[in-house]
Amino acid sequence: MIEVKQVSKQFGGVSAVKDVSFLAPAGQVTGLLGPNGAGKSTTLRMLYGLLVPDTGQVFIDEINVAENTRLAQSRLGVMTDNHGLYARLTAREHIHYFGRLHGMESEQVEARASELITLLGMGPIADRRTHGFSQGERTKVCMAQCLVHSPGNVVLDEPTNGLDVMTTRIVREVVQELRVMGITVLFSSHLMHEVARLCDNIVIVSMGEVVAEGTTEMIKLLAQEDDLEDAFVKLVEQVIPL
Repeated sequence: MIEVKQVSKQFGGVSAVKDVSFLAPAGQVTGLLGPNGAGKSTTLRMLYGLLVPDTGQVFIDEINVAENTRLAQSRLGVMTDNHGLYARLTAREHIHYFGRLHGMESEQVEARASELITLLGMGPIADRRTHGFSQGERTKVCMAQCLVHSPGNVVLDEPTNGLDVMTTRIVREVVQELRVMGITVLFSSHLMHEVARLCDNIVIVSMGEVVAEGTTEMIKLLAQEDDLEDAFVKLVEQVIPL
């Protein structure tokens, strides 16, 4: 479970996040949506433990991230939209490296790597160096790194951005499998049809604040729109100053 309680963060007197609260329960996919500059990335960085909130608290499985960062991070798998890979390492070596960073034994990592390579369809690229990998191939490696330690909570920040149809389908299937396994998934995307298809609950942030929260149908009803994208735009624009 991921819980954000009344979190705020300022940079040089500018409020990036203002009293944001939401809950991402276990066994559900929670969508975190917002336009560029909405405060979404700052919120996620506080969740990862990369930033400390000025006020409020973030919890991973009831562990306060600011007070016990390492333990909280051990319960969390993170896949950001910045696919930084080591060009001279193979896909399999990346999985091993991240598994060892999480304190896993070599035998555990080897078994888990084999599972993930099969799950993500990485067989043809498993033992290739990542230099020259396509966007889809890089995404698969990053997702494997995120899942190697079998975390109970997973954050996926725009995981299908720039992917082909086949890789997108694999990512969506993995998200659905994580839900079935009872894992908490916090999912960020700009693709509204994808959010509507995958997410049990949606949190929309704009200008650093939560402006709406609920199921797809609840969000559409709140905005009095039949389409989620139209509802998103309407709710976001309501708090943007003219």
